[in-house]
Amino acid sequence: MPEKISAEAIIKNFDKLDSDRSNYHSLWQKLAKYCIPRKAYITKERHAGEKYAFDVYDSTAIQSSLVLAAGLHSYLTNPASKWFVLKTQDRKFMDDQSVKMWLKEAEDKIYDVLNSSNFAQMIHETYLDLSIFGTSGLYEEEDPTDIVRFFSWPIGDIFIEEDDRGRVITVYRRFKLTARQAQLKWGDKAGEAVKKALDNKNEQKKIEFIQCVTPRYERTAGTDDAQNMPYASYYVEREKKQLISEGGYLEFPFFVPRFNKHNDDPYGSSPGMVSLPDILQLNKMDETIIRAAQIKIDPPLSVPHGGYMLPIKWKPRAVNYRTSKDPKDNITPIITGVDIPVGLEMEDRRRTIIKQNFFVDLFLLLAQKERMTATEVMQRVEEKMLILAPTLGRLMSELLDPIITRTLNILIRGGHIPPPPESIAGKDYVVEYTSPLARAQRFEEMKSINNAMTVIGNIAGMLPYVLDKINGDKVVDQIADLYNLSPDFINDDNTIKEIREGREEMQQMQAELEAAKTGAGAMKDASQAKKNAEPEAK
Repeated sequence: MPEKISAEAIIKNFDKLDSDRSNYHSLWQKLAKYCIPRKAYITKERHAGEKYAFDVYDSTAIQSSLVLAAGLHSYLTNPASKWFVLKTQDRKFMDDQSVKMWLKEAEDKIYDVLNSSNFAQMIHETYLDLSIFGTSGLYEEEDPTDIVRFFSWPIGDIFIEEDDRGRVITVYRRFKLTARQAQLKWGDKAGEAVKKALDNKNEQKKIEFIQCVTPRYERTAGTDDAQNMPYASYYVEREKKQLISEGGYLEFPFFVPRFNKHNDDPYGSSPGMVSLPDILQLNKMDETIIRAAQIKIDPPLSVPHGGYMLPIKWKPRAVNYRTSKDPKDNITPIITGVDIPVGLEMEDRRRTIIKQNFFVDLFLLLAQKERMTATEVMQRVEEKMLILAPTLGRLMSELLDPIITRTLNILIRGGHIPPPPESIAGKDYVVEYTSPLARAQRFEEMKSINNAMTVIGNIAGMLPYVLDKINGDKVVDQIADLYNLSPDFINDDNTIKEIREGREEMQQMQAELEAAKTGAGAMKDASQAKKNAEPEAK
């Protein structure tokens, strides 16, 4: 994309992206209708007070997507617990107390800022979109009140471009503002369409805008103003094709995770897409069973022609008179022989498949941890985690890592936390996730350590010298890392050295005391022996 971009170029590229993904629009609309009706406005515009579609007969997909979103929120980014820690990429710096203290302070401040902002609400919406559409768009901006603020944009309004490594590097966002809102945002620079609407006293007229955020490849060296930041931000008014604002960001402000992804497609796939055939069949089956139940409870009637005086009364205990004297000339129900239990059984099978696709069974298992030990929970979810693991890795790299990085940089720039110590200035750091889902991914590693130590312990019972091969400190460090033990629970190297030196001194003193006791005892025995021998000498 050229650096000095025009409004026409932005609109042209936007229209191309819109056309390229047109096949997704009807798919997303159908998914939204059956999985999240309040967002079923991909191919149509919602009007105030408009009611949702009433031809959705089964809510299994709606409930399952909510469970998946709530599960990811609770077991990956739970605001009530710490779900990540910061560490230096080069672990030798973690022995520096000033580095550890700074990283701890940075972690605490990031947690405080995220929890005091609207992060919890918006990340849940992000997980919900991911479970249904396979792609979501979360945006983070600096906020004078909450320091940071997040926005989860509708999937229908987000258009993306990738680089050659499959990373989202450009985002187009389509949105509408009233003329009054646009004036408040940009003032006199809001464009001709806004000015015309305001001049006509039509402040509530909706006007379409496009925002484009993309890397800025050409920048003026030594300047850090909005027009020279690493990422450019352009706002264009669609109708008059006017570029009304140009700005920039120091970090990419959009986070666009994909649940699963094909290499040649920028948009992701989702449990909702996998389940769609079952969702549609289940909805049709439920509609049919409802009609069948109605027929069974209130069946159609076979009425004798001219045999009864109309109108027929249907109230309880109502009396209907007939003119015919033929006793067989009755009003009788038409028995259809509908087998409702078979239909219900078929529906249950579909519901089970849908719930499995949305990992409902996994999160229900995790929710039962109060009634099971951590080991039992991990053993039961291990197989299911194999399926979810690639998605978790993608969420960490495409969503959580950049959120933590951008938030940390905003805090440092704003003076909310001090700059890092000189020893790690300019050095890379890593984010390690400590949530239940992240720990579940590492359960196999913990199990391997436990099994290995058990076998080694058995061998050491016969051959004690094999323990010389084990570095106990490193084993403990690894276990503490896997279980996310607080650094306060693990002694640093200096403390360990003091403890061991003290223990060695104590052991040496005890050995000396024992030696002294032994020597004193030997001298006493010799003295006594001498006394005993003296009479014999006389």
